[in-house]
Amino acid sequence: FSRRVPADIVARVLAVMGMVCAGFLAFILFTSGPFARTLPAFPVEGRDLNPLLQDPGLIFHPPLLYMGYVGFSVAFAFAIAALLSGRLDSAFTRFARPWTLAAWVFLTLGIVLGSAWAYYELGWGGWWFWDPVENASFMPWLAGTALLHSLAVTEQRAGFKAWTLLLSICAFSLCLLGTFLVRSGVLVSVHAFASDPARGMFILAFMVLVTGGSLLLFAVRGHRVRSRVNNALWSRESLLLGNNVLLMAAMLVVLLGTLLPLVHKQLGLGSISVGEPFFNTMFTWLMVPFALLLGVGPLVRWGRDRPRNIRKLLLTALVSTLVLSVLLPWLLEDKIIAMTAVGMAMACWIAVLAVAEAVQRVSRGTKTSLSYWGMVAAHLGLAVTITGIAFSQNYSVERDVRMRAGDSVTIHDYRFTFREV
Repeated sequence: FSRRVPADIVARVLAVMGMVCAGFLAFILFTSGPFARTLPAFPVEGRDLNPLLQDPGLIFHPPLLYMGYVGFSVAFAFAIAALLSGRLDSAFTRFARPWTLAAWVFLTLGIVLGSAWAYYELGWGGWWFWDPVENASFMPWLAGTALLHSLAVTEQRAGFKAWTLLLSICAFSLCLLGTFLVRSGVLVSVHAFASDPARGMFILAFMVLVTGGSLLLFAVRGHRVRSRVNNALWSRESLLLGNNVLLMAAMLVVLLGTLLPLVHKQLGLGSISVGEPFFNTMFTWLMVPFALLLGVGPLVRWGRDRPRNIRKLLLTALVSTLVLSVLLPWLLEDKIIAMTAVGMAMACWIAVLAVAEAVQRVSRGTKTSLSYWGMVAAHLGLAVTITGIAFSQNYSVERDVRMRAGDSVTIHDYRFTFREV
């Protein structure tokens, strides 16, 4: 990715990453020495993994998450290098974008593998458990998604420069926050791997130093890389801006719901629990406009466009969406629930417009890049995810029953018989 990057930029990026590495090396040396419990006497036999963790998916889940976290440190280093040099142009973002995309892909794969394992191994069910440490990986994913879109605008139109810098800082800072939540034990979680206050305070101090220093640098030198582009209201840039605002609002909702119990307890106000109803309700109302903008965004031109240019396509997609959002739940489940129809409308709107635009491009012989097809695949993947969420959330059934050998219970059209342990 870095063969064509100028030497001065490489030097600044490596310097920033070196300082980040120094911080983590200090954390290992002073608080988490890996040999502290084994030297001078090595154990004769090692300890096996917990049986729950002996799963093929968990071979790849931790390193993929780690690669995602580390990858965002490169985007962070590019942002700091841009602030130091006072330069953030299309060439600069072209260097940073592949690293950001790679980090986002690794983080996505890590989250998917971890979610699949939790679904069938722990029996959590649903589409997301809203565990604090699960949220710790979800927050940088949301920020990274916004960063990818912001980098596209900076590369194509030299806009969103402040957004790009702030999102780069935010994504990596949230990775540090995730490390703090996992290693400090300040929140109750099935993923909490340590409860040593010294480790938590070290990471917290490091996170405050990195985030605070970065934001201070942005406040002092951010004006030197400010965008000078005025965007029309109906343009791809404006729609991407709306999507970024909604993604960051979703990230703040997750951050608030994750940290509020901790803050509430530290202030002496007692213990509270922020659970699934809060997150699901807030996400529903944020994702409806997000899906609307996401479907329309790729159809609109850069700079300035007119709604009438895509009016026919939008009307066709609207009719198809309304029909499919009612027809599919009725065919698959024999009954229609309002929130399922809303979720299916979001998914169908995104999928229909993505496929329709791709068909138009192919039929016209328009040259398309690999990045375009990656965007189409990502948007269709989101549509499939929303479909799964809609059906899982509204049609799943959970029951706690006491059964003796020979007892049976019927749920929907399935009959379960308990034979023996």
